[in-house]
Amino acid sequence: MTDRVPISVRSLVEYVYRSGSIDAAFHSSTTLTEGTKAHQDIQKQYNEQDQREVYVSAEFEQGGLVFVIDGRCDGLLKLEDGWTVDEIKSTSSDLSLIDENSYPVHWAQAKCYAYMIAKDQGLNRMRVQLTYMQVVTRELKRFTVEASFEELEQFLVDVVQRFYPYARARKEHEERRNQSIRELVFPYASYRQGQRKLAGAVYKTIEGKHNLFAKAPTGIGKTMSTMFPSVKAIGAGLLSRLFYLTAKTITRTSAEQAFSILHGQGLHLHSVTITAKEKVCFQEEVRCTKEHCEFANGYYDRINEAVLDLLHNETAMTREVIEKFARKHQVCPFEFSLDIAYVADAVICDYNYIFDPRVNLKRQFEEQKRKTVLLVDEAHNLVDRAREMYSSTLNKSDYLAIQREFKGVHQEVYDAAKAVNHYLISVRKQMGDRSLQVEKELPEELIGLLEAFISKVEDVLVASSSSSSLLLDTYFRAANFVRIAMLYDERYITLTEQEKSEVTLKLLCLDPSYLLKQMGKGYRSHIYFSATLSPLSYFMDALGAGEGDYSVSVPSPFSKEQLEVLVKPISTRFQDRERSREPIARAVYEVVAQHPGNYLIFIPSYAFMNSVYEAFTELSGVEPSDRVDPMSILVQRNQMSEVEKEQFLAAFEADRKDTLVGFAVLGGSFSEGIDLVGDRLTGVVVVGVGLPQLGAERNLIQSYMDSIGRNGYDYAYVYPGMNKVQQAGGRLIRSETDRGVLLLIDDRYLQPRYQSLLPEEWREYKLHNMN
Repeated sequence: MTDRVPISVRSLVEYVYRSGSIDAAFHSSTTLTEGTKAHQDIQKQYNEQDQREVYVSAEFEQGGLVFVIDGRCDGLLKLEDGWTVDEIKSTSSDLSLIDENSYPVHWAQAKCYAYMIAKDQGLNRMRVQLTYMQVVTRELKRFTVEASFEELEQFLVDVVQRFYPYARARKEHEERRNQSIRELVFPYASYRQGQRKLAGAVYKTIEGKHNLFAKAPTGIGKTMSTMFPSVKAIGAGLLSRLFYLTAKTITRTSAEQAFSILHGQGLHLHSVTITAKEKVCFQEEVRCTKEHCEFANGYYDRINEAVLDLLHNETAMTREVIEKFARKHQVCPFEFSLDIAYVADAVICDYNYIFDPRVNLKRQFEEQKRKTVLLVDEAHNLVDRAREMYSSTLNKSDYLAIQREFKGVHQEVYDAAKAVNHYLISVRKQMGDRSLQVEKELPEELIGLLEAFISKVEDVLVASSSSSSLLLDTYFRAANFVRIAMLYDERYITLTEQEKSEVTLKLLCLDPSYLLKQMGKGYRSHIYFSATLSPLSYFMDALGAGEGDYSVSVPSPFSKEQLEVLVKPISTRFQDRERSREPIARAVYEVVAQHPGNYLIFIPSYAFMNSVYEAFTELSGVEPSDRVDPMSILVQRNQMSEVEKEQFLAAFEADRKDTLVGFAVLGGSFSEGIDLVGDRLTGVVVVGVGLPQLGAERNLIQSYMDSIGRNGYDYAYVYPGMNKVQQAGGRLIRSETDRGVLLLIDDRYLQPRYQSLLPEEWREYKLHNMN
């Protein structure tokens, strides 16, 4: 049987004709926001007999492979002497800089369409036209060539021949991959309690093309329970690939380790990890232009060879592997990882690459999505992360600074920045003495001013590769503000704050569920999983669950005897913190004295943490008889580097001679996603119920949720807070042999509302009686 290779025209010609350098000094926002409109404006000028958005396809055999090539051409124009294929491209660049041979890839795309139409309609000749529109001036520039059917056919033969080695390598890999999956068995001797239930639910969800929301406790092996059935679904032809989405580096490492285990079992599958550009860049300063970076210069001339080399020689393409091959082929490691992501069987990356409109992987096509599953790890994090993705802020001070910088230098940029600055001055005057203003309407006038500002700044950015960082940063923020404005609906509010001369205006997304649903549209299945996806109804609502989506709750595999839960009813409310700091410190001290070992103490804020820490250290001088000696204390600092965080965790050794007490912030980097198995962690203390700090944004979320029939206080405060508590407490019991003590300090733990949100295995607590 002949193997079939489905591919879009665009993917085909981009692979063959990409050349030149990365030039990411800026991406034209105007093009992003106006490109579709430019296409539509040109298509409106077509005559009645002309056709627009014409679907075309053809099959082409080469070397035992049948290439099923398809696409959609912008226009098919009927003229007296025949048909013309019109390929429309929008640009923010000066059209005088574009000549007939500037973009061979555009000609290639149009000629492929022309061949398909000529073949379908039995035409001997076709006219091929490129139409460029400058999106600001609406100026047009056209280039036209005429070709015979034989010339078009030969052109496509050449394109397919150049693509063939890559296609053959991919096909051979798929055959080897699928065979290895068929032979793959679960990598452990047996399933943990509940693990088989979760794995089965994941496979059935993929099979049925639904979404799954899974609450699965820590220690069950969630990564393998979701990854293994997804890999099996690839082997069964249900999927072509999977995305493993995470919020933090440490959970990314867990996914890499799971793939490493499966590779050790004989799995042959390409997995790639995408690392943030700032972390993986080889240069001291991230400047992605050919003038400033040897790895950007000529990138597209070398990338195809680099991709083939990597795919031939590696399966687990971690950051270290990507960097090794990037240096070998002198290509940008970040862009290299993105190019690999489009062809890999599995991608490990941040949520942003799927859900954030600014950075999502835009070259994915619908056919690819239909055979892709999203595995969303620690999915409780996605609610607030999504709210950030779909909100945007701008500051008046940025435009005043640009106004001053460009005075007498560039009149149009100066005028555009001044217009935005004056608008915000008028807002400040209109607010009077109020520090906060909430409106339900989009500030349309401001959006227009920002679009003008973006247009003028782009002229400067096109002309110069050494623009100021202030201009570039403000440009990007303005572009994102305009992009988010396009999403604005009844789920948004416009929040304006003023402090002294500063005015900050924010488009705040109150409910990201709809946009999450839209951005995730087209994928075969979404699997949302976390140990703290509780209450499930809240997370299903907040993450955009639809009718027919499933949920599953897996009980803890650990015995109640492994965990001693104590509750100390002390008020940790903000107004009580000064008088509660010493009782809290004493309760912590007594637990540590009774059970020497390694402890993590989670406290709601840095200020409160430092206050309790000071009280805790003073206790050794108050009652020497109770002193835990010897004892070491660590304290989390704000903005710790990755190395400092690793050193903090490394101190939690199983065979320490002294007691170690680590103070950390509840909801911070140490309260989730870390594994301190066995004697590395003896106890955890959680101070407070984790409620987010009272503030205007949270109160607005509360009001919005109330208005649509939800319990706004629970949605805005209680559920996110108790989720942090569950995450922190979940650091303690990570395996069947772990033992430990969990101390919950807050009088609200005695209230039914909060008790009902505790994991079932925590509810049989004892009151901690202080001397």
